[in-house]
Amino acid sequence: MKNQIGYRLLIFCCCSALSLGGQNKFANLAPVKFSTVQITDAFWKPRMDKVASVTVPVCIEQTEVKTGRIRNFERVAGTRDGKFEGIFYDDSDVFKALEAMAYTLKTKPDPKLEAKCDEWIDKIAAAQQKDGYINTYYTLTGLDKRWTDMSMHEDYNTGHLLEAAVAYYNATGKRKLLDVGIRMVEHMMSLFGPGKRHWVTGHQELELALVKLYQVSKDKRFLDFSHWLLEERGHGYAHGYTWTDWKDTAYAQDIKPVSLTTQITGHAVRAMYLYTGAADVAAYTGDEGYLKAMNTVWDDVVERNMYITGGIGSSGSNEGFSKDYDLPNERAYCETCASVGMVFWNQRMNRLTGQTKFIDVLEKSLYNGALDGLSLAGDRFFYGNPLASSGTHFRREWFGTACCPSNIARLIASLGDYIYASDPQSIYVNLFVGSNTSIDLAKGKVEIRQETEYPWKGMIKLTVNPEQPQSFALKIRLPGWAKGNPGAGALYKFLDEGPANFATLKVNGQAQNLKLDNGYLILERSWNKGDVVELNLAMPIRRVVARDEVKDNENRMALQRGPLVYCVEGVDHNGSAWNLIVPDQVTFTPQWRPDLLGGVMTLTGTGMAIVPTKDGIGAQTIKQKISAVPYFSWCNRGSNQMLVWLPRKVKEIKIP
Repeated sequence: MKNQIGYRLLIFCCCSALSLGGQNKFANLAPVKFSTVQITDAFWKPRMDKVASVTVPVCIEQTEVKTGRIRNFERVAGTRDGKFEGIFYDDSDVFKALEAMAYTLKTKPDPKLEAKCDEWIDKIAAAQQKDGYINTYYTLTGLDKRWTDMSMHEDYNTGHLLEAAVAYYNATGKRKLLDVGIRMVEHMMSLFGPGKRHWVTGHQELELALVKLYQVSKDKRFLDFSHWLLEERGHGYAHGYTWTDWKDTAYAQDIKPVSLTTQITGHAVRAMYLYTGAADVAAYTGDEGYLKAMNTVWDDVVERNMYITGGIGSSGSNEGFSKDYDLPNERAYCETCASVGMVFWNQRMNRLTGQTKFIDVLEKSLYNGALDGLSLAGDRFFYGNPLASSGTHFRREWFGTACCPSNIARLIASLGDYIYASDPQSIYVNLFVGSNTSIDLAKGKVEIRQETEYPWKGMIKLTVNPEQPQSFALKIRLPGWAKGNPGAGALYKFLDEGPANFATLKVNGQAQNLKLDNGYLILERSWNKGDVVELNLAMPIRRVVARDEVKDNENRMALQRGPLVYCVEGVDHNGSAWNLIVPDQVTFTPQWRPDLLGGVMTLTGTGMAIVPTKDGIGAQTIKQKISAVPYFSWCNRGSNQMLVWLPRKVKEIKIP
């Protein structure tokens, strides 16, 4: 065993040396931080305001009033009597709510909200043990049992503590929570690491959070610890109920070492956080084994295991993956947190490779699979996100396991993190969101102003204002859907031909040739203040079909326009959606409805519906006006039938 540990330590140290020796060959784009991006977008700004005014207060009330999450910290600190309330991983929800609060403070300062954060942080700090350990479950139920079961989320809670601490430090400059997090990590590092005890994170999250801590602290110990935790997987070191009671090493992605992973397995959220952490570490260490594995697993997800909405994890039994092409619609699990994780992972993969296909998937998950998790009013949530409903699904006020509400809140509040990226000679425009930012390049600062009505319209206007005239490359993502690919892989395809002229590009009114590199439109020139770039993307309504292997979508099609996937609801069709048929010759037209669902673009056409005859002993087919709404907006008018994948022809009839 000693020889094995020594060999693994040698490999670990050599890989870490890559970041010090400047040998990193990856693209390593630098995302422009949300705190430097002012969002003015007509689609996203109201949603961010809603998160600030409604969703964050809901999370606060649920965390400190309606559930015992804050009370547990008070009990540990000795200011309240009583036993532990809730579930052993509930501390994480406090930290995720704090993270969302921190992002909101940066984009919408609020002294009362900041005071609430400080109040919570004081209670968290008071609950920390002298040796740095912090976990209300074990502190209240028996510290002698801590670090005995790798499935019990001590590491997961710590990861969310670190993410909240970094976010709050970046938002306010206050480091009290950051110091709490550092002490907890130092406590862990005193127990685990090369030559010490093994540790396999049961619910991955700490790995990516340690990289965030490294980024803000510049303390390489935290990056090294993250790398060591990743290297622990796949060697049979784990113990805990996941492994002993469930006997499922795939559930927590512990079958193989990370660098040898080829297929997506197990719990979807765990997988997303693991691969996000691996991509983060690869960016600093230059670990090509991680990059190869991440690309291979990404292909497995996108080519065989991803819904058209960008959702992942079809199975409710393990909240994750089952077998290739198993993509049921009504039984789709598609946890909101998994779609949030897809945003995280794909951003990191774009950072590593400079390829737009990862942002294509990020965008698909963001606008569809993740955004669906939050009601338009901001106060109700989906845990799972099915692609069909008989009318039994509805958003809930809260959950016993409440990871999703604060997760979608922190994603929307930090949207600015995902719009732009840069390297010393280039600015990358990844998402089309009305916004202003300032980006430092090698030759000076450049201000960018973006104006758009995306995702409803395809016109994007960029005003470029360098401090002084300078040459650099402006790289604008040309979305995969504009080039003819609805999902970034071969799992889905458009049924119909797209427009010949899918995009036009102008600089100061002069048409430009479309020069592509890794999916980006490249404009490399000398820029002056006030230069204007106009990108116009055609947004036809497209029919999407799935590969034959996806049996649940046989003889069915879905509607997509731009990045948005559409669905039909019973409320628009006499209470029924499951009796509709859309033959291939049906033509749909877009219609802007400012009076509907907060303002949405609907797709309307005349299809068919199967209805009972007047005597009730037969059925007939009649013409039916069909109106489709964006998938993210469904179930905001009450529970009712819903379908994403519409039948193109009658295959069978089921009589309830």
